Amino acid sequence: MLKSCRVVVIAAMFVPVLTACQQAPKTDFEAFITAAQGYDVKILRDTWGVPHVFGRTDPDAAYGLAYAHCEDDFATIQEILLTSRGKLSAIKGIKQLPIDFMVHGLRARRFVEEKYATDLSPETRAVCKAYADGVNHYAALHQGDILPGLFPVTAKDVVTEFVAVSPMFFGLDGALRGLFQHTRQKEVSTKTAAAAAHFVKRGAELGSNTFSVAPSRSADGKTRININSHQPFTGPVAWYEAHVHSEEGWDCVGGLFPGAPVILHGHNRYLGWAHTVNSPDLVDIYVLDINPENPNQYRFDGEWRDLEVDTVRITTRVFGPLRWTFKRELLWSVYGPVLRQPHGTYAIRFGGMGDIRQVEQWYRMNKARNFDEWLDAVRLRGLASFNIGYADRDGNIYYLYNARLPIRAEGYDWKQYLPGDTSETLWTEYLPFEKLPQVLNPPSGFVQNCNNTPFHTTAGDANPKPEDFAPMLGIETLMTNRAWRALELLGGDDAITEEEFYAYKFDMAYSKQSPVMAVRDAILQQAAPDDPVVSQALELFRSWDLRANKENTGTAIAVAALEPIVRAIYFDREPPDYVATFARAAHRLHDAHGRIDVPWGDVNRLRRGQVDVGLGGGPDTLRAVYGNLGADGRFVAHSGDCYILIAAFDENGVTSRSIHQFGSATLDESSPHYADQVPLFAKCELKPVWLDEADIRAHLEREYRPGEETAQ
Repeated sequence: MLKSCRVVVIAAMFVPVLTACQQAPKTDFEAFITAAQGYDVKILRDTWGVPHVFGRTDPDAAYGLAYAHCEDDFATIQEILLTSRGKLSAIKGIKQLPIDFMVHGLRARRFVEEKYATDLSPETRAVCKAYADGVNHYAALHQGDILPGLFPVTAKDVVTEFVAVSPMFFGLDGALRGLFQHTRQKEVSTKTAAAAAHFVKRGAELGSNTFSVAPSRSADGKTRININSHQPFTGPVAWYEAHVHSEEGWDCVGGLFPGAPVILHGHNRYLGWAHTVNSPDLVDIYVLDINPENPNQYRFDGEWRDLEVDTVRITTRVFGPLRWTFKRELLWSVYGPVLRQPHGTYAIRFGGMGDIRQVEQWYRMNKARNFDEWLDAVRLRGLASFNIGYADRDGNIYYLYNARLPIRAEGYDWKQYLPGDTSETLWTEYLPFEKLPQVLNPPSGFVQNCNNTPFHTTAGDANPKPEDFAPMLGIETLMTNRAWRALELLGGDDAITEEEFYAYKFDMAYSKQSPVMAVRDAILQQAAPDDPVVSQALELFRSWDLRANKENTGTAIAVAALEPIVRAIYFDREPPDYVATFARAAHRLHDAHGRIDVPWGDVNRLRRGQVDVGLGGGPDTLRAVYGNLGADGRFVAHSGDCYILIAAFDENGVTSRSIHQFGSATLDESSPHYADQVPLFAKCELKPVWLDEADIRAHLEREYRPGEETAQ
């Protein structure tokens, strides 16, 4: 689904100012404990350590969710909340200074301050406040683990993290990175008579899968959904599993990130949904024409306009206890934030800029009881991007290419930089929701998205048609291997059993329609080399059956050679030399193992503490595993398949199974749940999900109220 946030190296653009250390005001931790007494909640940990949070009200449940998650990942939650303050570098050091500047420069906190009381419902504000209270309560009882300068955490901190991080999922970080190169990276588009073609090929970095089948395509008449986002295994966007239940109708299980007060994707008793990352063109960069007489003015529609000018001071840890305050101007234009660089002054505009309703939308999705209620939540469009797959107990399946797609003027090449002196390039409206690519209950009985173009969502004529969407919208046309395989497997089976649905999710094959085949054929057509190691590798590669099961002896050379090439193709970059890349991969494997034909499970590894197991699957297979080839000749998985949740609905409700790549204890190596799910994960097996309290108690490890943990 999502990628980890990358930022441009901009610390050198700050002016350092040595400042005297000031005594921070003393935190009233006793007040946190007193505030916690107003919440009525219990936490039931099942035998896998998964928290089931039972609250009387929704805020009670959100408070308990925060406390439970802090038990498992307090350090990451604190870092996320510091990020929302623009103060991460004060603790983590100067390398985090660009993140702090970005939070300030994009006005994430300012938008929250301005819109918090008007754009968020009282119910959502209460949930966010309760979540903050839960974090504060945990901090009060674990003061030795806290990061200075953070507490008390507030509801606005919780909301700001969504506002600050969301744009990274659709590529704002990459656009910013381009501005910090030594020279201008793109031409400035001039208006022409015809619009430039702008459908794009690029895809999401790591990938995610979702597919749903309707009762008409299920052997047992059930509706099923595969919720299968691919994320980094650790860090601020690593999945955590939880179940939240309140007497006010919030009863949802699924995955969330550190700092999130609601389930981000999962299911309740009526419906379920999944996200995958899409790649709409939501970011535009404008070149401003600066007044030579006044550097704080820019030309717009023939007149000079004043930039809004402010200054940010960010105190940063440099070495050990030494801290410096870095000062930089913050500029704002009619387009949005502005950066001065030696090669120009640039303004940035992106879809959803200024919207703070991400948590509002997800909270309403959590509580929806049918398709209409759920769709009403999605229509808020607080989420500026993400594909969404859906299924429910009424037999509905649905796919949405969710995006705040700007309605842009024709005649400009929107892939380039834009002239920032005319209202013609200042878009202010988005494509209406009804006109987004979407598929509801197609005759084929299935929908899928594996980070592929929306124009190949299902089989038959129900797919959105490219000609119905303006080129300036920038909708991607990429087809991943995972998408080809999903279409082949689901489209080739008109009576899908439960076992087949699970098997399709864990498929380890490469389609003959994927880029892998074209690259493979190109390599094999090259002249035979004199190098005996490469010759042996080529023979093995020629006989490879396009599968990545653990026993396969041709997969290691295939993945080592193909992955960097195919990745470049997916991202529309110049790929490395095919022959040289293949030869390098062959020698690295041979040097490390003394052979080329190493079983894939010996090479493809999952490591967690003292646990080291082999995996099947690989890059861009439905059983997705992404790793780096180390000096020992092994790929160590760092992302891909992680939290997986598969749900089945019928008129009686929902049943589901899930798995996490590690376990519920994110940071505690001494916990039995630090790596207890690894064996199941390696065998492509899932564990039961328990929703009813009676079932949870039948598999109970411990029960407690926050602050009163006792083993049962």
